[in-house]
Parts: sequence; structure tokens; C-alpha cells
Amino acid sequence: MDIRQIVLLDQEVRREASRTLQRPTRRVAAAAVLRNPAAGRDLDDFGELVDLSVACGEILTARALAALGDQRPIGYGKAALVGSAGDLEHGAAMIHVRIGLAMRKGVGRGLALIPGNAKVGAVGAPIDVIFGGIDDAWDYDAMDTMTIAIPDAPKPDEILLAVAFLAGGRPNARIRGATQAAVAELVRDIRDGGAAEATR
Repeated sequence: MDIRQIVLLDQEVRREASRTLQRPTRRVAAAAVLRNPAAGRDLDDFGELVDLSVACGEILTARALAALGDQRPIGYGKAALVGSAGDLEHGAAMIHVRIGLAMRKGVGRGLALIPGNAKVGAVGAPIDVIFGGIDDAWDYDAMDTMTIAIPDAPKPDEILLAVAFLAGGRPNARIRGATQAAVAELVRDIRDGGAAEATR
């Protein structure tokens, strides 16, 4: 694993709009800039990238959780920004296949799917890490975003890989969305209505 640099981003939000938060939000991301062994190659076997993501994910997860200290995260997310000599699927291989195992082991839980975002970008391009609830994908307070950008990365033959954790919830969170049960009922109604329309 050829890591050029590791960057830790620790954002503490104390006020949102005009409100001082009773409980500050912490967004902590650990990002590695590593050589993309598949840069410039057209391949269908992504095993090497998947293995790299797990090894790197263990390092990044440990760094991010250590920064949070005794704060218990409620949300998590992951992202990959692929340099221009790479392929979007290189980033997908790094965040959608097995890096979640490292994140879940580190945090000691994780029933919910981990939101992931991948794109190809130039040096210094930003990428958003999207947070979702660690054990409950329907936890609206855990739905948040953190933007990451490293001025000298990724170079064309590199990948910027990030894992992130959210503590305290989205700043000043106060919306209440639909429940999982309500959405399931709505989808049933749509399907039943669609079936009825098809028989007319």
C-alpha cells in the first residue's frame, strides 16, 4: 500500500444559522491519498483495489475514531475521489465492496448501509461525504454531509479515500421525516394502484 499522505479533518460546529447548539456537531474524516495501482488500465478484476480499501480503511477508521475520543458517533460515511488517470469504477471498488467491514469493526456496530460517494476529479477537487445512521438508516438527525478537499490531491495516478463519522447529529436538526413503515405502506399502495391500472 503506497500512501503518500493521511489527512485528518475535525470539524466542530457550535452554531448553525442564528442558533447556538446545545450539543455541538462533530464531523471527523480521515483521508488517505494513495497510489492507484489500476491507473491507466482497463480492468474487470478489482480485487487489488478492494484489498487496499480494507487495509487502508482500518488505518483511517482508527484515526477518525481516536479523534472523536469518547464521543459516540451516530452517523458514518465514505468517499473516494479518483485521479484523472483512473476510472470511476476504481473508486466504487474501494468504497462499495468491503471497506465497510473495517468501519463496522472499528465502531463496534453498523447495521445500516454506509452511504458512499465516488467520482473522478482533478487535483484539489472537493468531494462530499454523505452521512447516514450507523444502526438506523431512517435516523434523520444522522443525515448530514461533510465536504473534503486536499489542495494537492489526488494526482492523476492517485485515489483520495476517506472514511468519516458524525457525532452529535446534524447541526440544529429538527425535521421529522416519514417513517420506514409509512414509506413501505406508500410503496405498497403505489404497487397496488399500478397493478389495478394495468388491469383496466
